[in-house]
Amino acid sequence: MTSSTAGRLILAATPMGQYGDASPRLRQMLADADIVAAEDTRRARALAAGLEVSIGGRLISYYDQVEAARTPGLVEAIRGGADVLVITDAGMPSVSDPGFKLVAACADAGLRVTCLPGPSAVTTALAVSGLPSERFCFDGFAPRKAGARTAWLSTLATEPRTVVFFESPHRLADTLAAASKVLGGSRNAVVCRELTKTYEEVRRGDLAALAAWAAEGVRGEITVVLAPAVAVDADPADLVTDVEALVADGLRLKDACGQVATAAGVSRRELYEAVLTARG
Repeated sequence: MTSSTAGRLILAATPMGQYGDASPRLRQMLADADIVAAEDTRRARALAAGLEVSIGGRLISYYDQVEAARTPGLVEAIRGGADVLVITDAGMPSVSDPGFKLVAACADAGLRVTCLPGPSAVTTALAVSGLPSERFCFDGFAPRKAGARTAWLSTLATEPRTVVFFESPHRLADTLAAASKVLGGSRNAVVCRELTKTYEEVRRGDLAALAAWAAEGVRGEITVVLAPAVAVDADPADLVTDVEALVADGLRLKDACGQVATAAGVSRRELYEAVLTARG
């Protein structure tokens, strides 16, 4: 049970490029929090200056490399009554940014966790993409290595939801080229560059066209929105080999049928019967 004298962990979304996107609550909490844990203390000071507010509490760095080491001390500070504000360079803490470990630790300790909502590149890109937004998933950053990237893209071949992910501008061309090869050049996507900033650009097209565009060089913060896979009616008989391969790897027949049927969008029962028929 949370102590009545305990403080709070406050996650706060910060502007992605325009100070005017900051909420009044963020301004107030920068001034009032006992501790401000920032991904980059220099950027935190610049943010405060841009918002014309002074950071009232102790300012500490809280980035990926020190997140694990500093989390226990922050938990104890909150347990002792401190309000700890977590901010990152831009957007929402814990969404591919520091914050998750501290949230999990506070939750385990029964301490209060709250959030000051605001800017997020994920939802901003989804909103402006023009792609279906009723169902979507966020996949963080695309894998850096070619093999891992290809394997990851393969999992999106039948993904029925819109997919949002981040990518470095230096790797964007390679990722889009690989996506065009693995997913097909005709699959639609949107590349959002420098969202909310002066040189904001939203580039729409199919993967082949976007890969060709990115090959010329791209700068800035990148968020990619990938269209859902188009459902294709598969013939269960064409999937028997996939099932048998999973069975050969040790999976039970029913489990293998379930896994393949779900990915292909066919009936499990019909696929099971197709395997039995093929076995004779």
